[in-house]
Amino acid sequence: MAKYKGVIIEESLENKDILKKVKIVSTKIEEVTDEHQTPWLSQWTLHTIEIEPEKVDEIARQISKNLEREHDWYADFNDGENFYVIFRDKIFTYKKGDKEGKQKAVDYGLSLGIPDYQLDFP
Repeated sequence: MAKYKGVIIEESLENKDILKKVKIVSTKIEEVTDEHQTPWLSQWTLHTIEIEPEKVDEIARQISKNLEREHDWYADFNDGENFYVIFRDKIFTYKKGDKEGKQKAVDYGLSLGIPDYQLDFP
């Protein structure tokens, strides 16, 4: 079974302990620009992660509970076939090619005020 891969922005998490439960493949610190529309941050820490298939549902639930409350964030990961898009207290899953499933996640993100160019899930 393929591992799930994605990116978690460390600053999006209220409780960073979840990072100990995933494999961090790489970390990149990036300057935040006006285009990102996150003026409360000057930089963010992007962790590329891998999750074992048997842990993916539990990790998704924990991320959903730990995304910061004050701002609207999301995380997403996939194994090439199955996709997870995680918001605070809301998780969307869809299979490759499921345009309607993906659109539900995009629409929810838009309803939170997340810019559409950031909702570019695979």
